Amino acid sequence: MVEEDRWGIVYCPKGGLLGNPVKRWEQAERCLQSHHILYDMVQSENPRSVERLVRMLVNNGYRTIIIFGGDSALNDAVNCLMLMEPGERDRIALGVIPNGVLNDFAHFWGFDESKIEQTVAWLGKMRVRKIDIGCIRYRNRKNEHCRRYFLNCVNFGLVATIMSLRRRTRHLFVSRRLSFILSCFLLLFQRVDFLMHLHINTEKIKNRIMTVCIGNASGYGQTPNAVPYNGLLDVSVVSRPKTMQIIEGLYLLLRGKILTHRSVRPYRTGELTLRVEPHTPVSVDGRLLNAAPVGDSKINVEKEVVNFLIPD
Repeated sequence: MVEEDRWGIVYCPKGGLLGNPVKRWEQAERCLQSHHILYDMVQSENPRSVERLVRMLVNNGYRTIIIFGGDSALNDAVNCLMLMEPGERDRIALGVIPNGVLNDFAHFWGFDESKIEQTVAWLGKMRVRKIDIGCIRYRNRKNEHCRRYFLNCVNFGLVATIMSLRRRTRHLFVSRRLSFILSCFLLLFQRVDFLMHLHINTEKIKNRIMTVCIGNASGYGQTPNAVPYNGLLDVSVVSRPKTMQIIEGLYLLLRGKILTHRSVRPYRTGELTLRVEPHTPVSVDGRLLNAAPVGDSKINVEKEVVNFLIPD
């Protein structure tokens, strides 16, 4: 068994976006050593290897798991932890050194990918907060029951496609805002909407809707008031706006004021049910599901189930 205070680090290199991946790791290594932190590093071979590596580290006795990656890698780590028994999971502390295409959950807490030294110093103080995790349960086309946990949000509709484009355009632009604006511009005139059935609290909605965001945290700006520690999900339902209203909405989104837009209906709830058409795009923490859920999707929040390392 390893020392109790030794970190297990899962490194997810991203070439071309945040600089040379070898130099990024060397910089992190210098910071870890300067703060006298004991650690072992394993490197992910592909986007789907994170869950396996986290499970391996836990099985080998590591109690502090650090993801040196982005939102998708964090999502995979959380889904691995949520498969564990509560008692086992409660012994694990999860942290992040942002190094991904999207780092919105890290940014929510104030971590910055350009400030590795500061991030390592904060993590080294081992300040732990129990956080909420969202969960979507659904059936796929094979009628299999599926479950996926999320830190940021689940998107149904047009914004799910935008988030996928944003992920790809971040390889071209260092600026998060520029990549988001370009992604929105590419879809600006599609004006796509989807027939959706929602049951939120006591209200039932059946209408053609452009997008729905269910946020456990800020939801990439669509649920700006959501926080992962109040036991609730924030929901933004966006009806089909006119073209000029879309431009206004993008401006308000970038300013963190999307809830003031006339086409947005905000809700707060502990759970909801949502049904969409088969061709509706759905993303979980910015990653598209392979196929839209069949029938009802049930989304809820699991309260205070993961120990997360937060800034000092």
